[in-house]
Amino acid sequence: MNVIFMGTPDYASEILSALVADKEINVVAVYTQPDKPVGRKKVMTPPITKVVALENSLAVYQPNRLRDEETVAELLTIECDYIVVAAYGQILPKAVLDHAPCINLHASILPAYRGASPIQQAILNGDRETGVTAMLMDVGLDTGDIIKIEKISIADDEMVSTLFDRLTVCATTLTLDVLKNFKSYDAVPQDETLATHCTKITKQEGLVGFDDAQALYNRYRAFTPWPGVYLESGLKIKQMSLVSSEGTHEAGTILEMTKEQVIVGCKKGSVVITLVQPASKKEMSVIAYLNGKRLSLADTLA
Repeated sequence: MNVIFMGTPDYASEILSALVADKEINVVAVYTQPDKPVGRKKVMTPPITKVVALENSLAVYQPNRLRDEETVAELLTIECDYIVVAAYGQILPKAVLDHAPCINLHASILPAYRGASPIQQAILNGDRETGVTAMLMDVGLDTGDIIKIEKISIADDEMVSTLFDRLTVCATTLTLDVLKNFKSYDAVPQDETLATHCTKITKQEGLVGFDDAQALYNRYRAFTPWPGVYLESGLKIKQMSLVSSEGTHEAGTILEMTKEQVIVGCKKGSVVITLVQPASKKEMSVIAYLNGKRLSLADTLA
């Protein structure tokens, strides 16, 4: 079968690699976002999906706007049986949706967490389960009929990076399954009454306080390594874990100290912190930081 693939980040590149490796699938074109300047020197850097595509001698297209008439016209000249979309980052116009069945791999159990940050949102909300939905795309944002859902559990201490990796494996397997058995599945409409949405994460969302220990720990799990979590002082919390989600303390109070870590109280619950990074400085042990600030038991870290 001939497939047009659309995707941009690591999640998409892994799915593309699996499609290329399968002898039953012929990837006839890859659409991904344009190269972007990266780092202080603003070096133009291609998306990882483009790198994978070029390594496999695939035709690559990087339109600034997929909706442009010339871009759509060019795409419609490419014959395909399916269009597979995984975190592409652009809205598909109706003409493209009508060109072939468009299958989107969304990293949530739809209709929950439609939008840009479903993996982080599941962790932020303390969900015990998430998954990948194979969806038949329509003109809405993640609103199409559901073809199949694969679910996985979320560990209490799971970080977004490991959950991302597991969902990528899940999405890769699901993509191959749906493509090869497409005609045997009956897509079903989403229940709009259960729909929730999530937006693109900003750096400002990493600002945290010591109000609720469980919520703080969830933000740490969801936002590490980017945008990270940091206090109003600019101090970044680089390594932490949950001690208790119960108990009442003064926010940010140092409750216990050892040679390697500190337990900090929240208005509800407490957390243990081992590594921090002061603004414009290198990462260091929290004990070294406290010693430098001459902070001790009953003082406030915040």
